[in-house]
Amino acid sequence: MKTLTCHCGAVEIQVNLKEEIDKLMRCNCSMCKRKGIAVATINKKDLKIVKGEDKIKIYQFNTKVAKHHFCSECGVQTHNLRRSDPNTYGINVGCIDEIKTSELFKLKTFINDGQNHIKDRK
Repeated sequence: MKTLTCHCGAVEIQVNLKEEIDKLMRCNCSMCKRKGIAVATINKKDLKIVKGEDKIKIYQFNTKVAKHHFCSECGVQTHNLRRSDPNTYGINVGCIDEIKTSELFKLKTFINDGQNHIKDRK
């Protein structure tokens, strides 16, 4: 179990990572490009909000499938419901308390092509 927290500490989430984080994703959609966060994917059942559920707000755009969850106090996105697989969350790895910054920047990342998502095609 790992703990995710927002910047101000109002939101606390427990996540069950099945494996060590060795591959992160950065999405190039218009939202994620601006945030610049790296995410790891987990199953929905592996995320539990421990504190601050009332502080979590959701932002949606375009197809309204993805749900970007963020703290209404400090604005940090802790996780998002993924539109490519609504049974999974993308968790903001920078919010994991147990990860040191020096470790975070050494993890391998790949680009998810959210700009050309299949659900956007007409």
